Amino acid sequence: MSTASSNSQPRSEFGTFLTFYFLLLAGAIASFWWIQGIGHELKAPAATGASITTGVSKSSDVNVVAHVLATLAAVIAMGNLFAWVLKRFHQPAVIGEVIAGIVLGPSILGACFPAAMHFLIPDSSTDPHELVVSSLKTIAQLGVVLYMFIVGLELNLQKVGRQAKAAIAISHASIVVPFVLGALIALWLYPMLSTSDVPFTSFALFLGVAMSITAFPILARILTDQRLDQTDLGVIALSCAATDDVTAWCLLAFVVGVAKAQIGDAVIVAVATVTFIALMFLVARPLLLRWIAWAELRGLDQRTTPVLLIALLCASLATEAIGIHAVFGAFLLGAIIPHDSRVSKELSQKLHDVVTIMLLPAFFAITGMNTRIGLINGFDSWLICGAIILVATVGKFGGTILAARFMGIDWRTSAALGILMNTRGLMELIVLNIGLSLGVISPKLFAMMVIMALVTTIATAPILRKLVSGGEPQSHPLHAGG
Repeated sequence: MSTASSNSQPRSEFGTFLTFYFLLLAGAIASFWWIQGIGHELKAPAATGASITTGVSKSSDVNVVAHVLATLAAVIAMGNLFAWVLKRFHQPAVIGEVIAGIVLGPSILGACFPAAMHFLIPDSSTDPHELVVSSLKTIAQLGVVLYMFIVGLELNLQKVGRQAKAAIAISHASIVVPFVLGALIALWLYPMLSTSDVPFTSFALFLGVAMSITAFPILARILTDQRLDQTDLGVIALSCAATDDVTAWCLLAFVVGVAKAQIGDAVIVAVATVTFIALMFLVARPLLLRWIAWAELRGLDQRTTPVLLIALLCASLATEAIGIHAVFGAFLLGAIIPHDSRVSKELSQKLHDVVTIMLLPAFFAITGMNTRIGLINGFDSWLICGAIILVATVGKFGGTILAARFMGIDWRTSAALGILMNTRGLMELIVLNIGLSLGVISPKLFAMMVIMALVTTIATAPILRKLVSGGEPQSHPLHAGG
């Protein structure tokens, strides 16, 4: 009897739950039906222009959210798939993510299945198109700003200082030589790939900077994957790449100032940029060091992250107001924070996955939308694309190897440094998107430069493995800090 009683009790409780749940839903439905019946008889005043606009905005917002979420989901999924495949070929994940953006853009998906692409990004003839694209661009810009902040946080200024002479000599040679070659090839490309609206000076300066970029994060990842990050080659390569980043971004800041203003205004932008850099290192850095020491002594709390994020936004806002890109302020703020501090490590850990997995895919989507490989049609166009890849490689590799040999580094290490400094990856794409948004480079040249970035980055790991397969590159006299 007791067993039957205990069995019937749960059944009774479940029956009570079902009854309650049914009555709850039925009551809600009946109540709403009654309310809407009464409301149907009510008369509201005629809609004004403002309320009509608001209604359209709300309708569009639904479409925008759906398209943005679908695009991000598709890019994340496709990017991870390509990254998983390319990992078998010892390629960094960013290559797969970039390819995913291109595959989902007009170059491949748009050419083969336009309806599928327009499901992700509506056709430009429809109303939500601009809202979807602008929303993706906003997310992409936020992702890039936060990503550059993380790059700055991971920058070891002390290591750069210990390798100062070699790092400065090699990195600056790896900037100057491709920069000059980029400006030189601009004489050939300007009449074919630009318009009269773009001054030649802006075109040549930007092309030179685009040829000069080295992707510090990708280079670091390749060295870590091949267990070379603690070798003499790894230390000097990271030092050179870090110095290269700081110099190239300062140069880019000036070039953007020139592109966005007249020469007189560009001088003001350059002076303001130099002043901002000086203030960051001479004023902001000492204050940050004291605040970080104080925060770590009393234990990091929930206010630490908001304070640094506010500082990040203010630094980005300052460089945007000066007339250079917001990413420069974010990178510089990250660079002045000690990379080995608890604050830096915890903040980088908190931001890394959210930025790289959730926000940067919007950047890859925008890059894919802007990359129209179909514009590179005919033998002449592909010849130009090949020439760009050749000039970019010769400039980076040649400039690096000549400077490294001049500093007394052996041939194998010099060649390995040249190959590593030729890595471009995501950093190059950031620069190219800035140039495209400013109208300095055309969509056709943008597509060629994206291909150049992919080819030079893909070539790095296998060539580096060949160079070091015979043994670690010989030690050089600079490993002690010369």
